[in-house]
Amino acid sequence: MDLEELPEVLTVEEAAAVLRIGRTAAYELCRQWRATGGRSGLPVLAFGRSLRVPKAALARMLEPPGGDA
Repeated sequence: MDLEELPEVLTVEEAAAVLRIGRTAAYELCRQWRATGGRSGLPVLAFGRSLRVPKAALARMLEPPGGDA
């Protein structure tokens, strides 16, 4: 799956597919993000009851440590 072809915001299920993790694990990481004030977990934006994962945040998560992409 090519990140460049994805929309600017993804559903949690779409982000889970990119990360190749399960839906439940993705929602748990979203919960962790919100509970820690963004220190850990899956970056997520809340729009009412809907959660969306910014593509840019997902891309940053997938960068190797040190930024050597």
